[in-house]
Amino acid sequence: MDVGTLNHVVSLAQAADPEAYGRKAGKAIALGVGAGVGTIGPGIGVGYIFGKVIESVTRQPEMRDEITSIQWLGFALTEAIVFYAFIFGLIAFFLS
Repeated sequence: MDVGTLNHVVSLAQAADPEAYGRKAGKAIALGVGAGVGTIGPGIGVGYIFGKVIESVTRQPEMRDEITSIQWLGFALTEAIVFYAFIFGLIAFFLS
């Protein structure tokens, strides 16, 4: 990078509104934290589902096919919560 380009970048950075920059940075951090916290519950839920499936198949091996189909339904519904958290975070980020 030459000196002229560097001076141009520095002048652009100094001309930016620090308050607006801080607001945008705060919204980005809130989106990341919100999406991260929104994935904790579903992560626990998925672990619980698969743990109970293993336990159920161990108790009644003949019901394995039926238990597996219910397992995937529970998995899909639990994972949908992650997408809802992410979408609501994006909506809050872009509409505020």
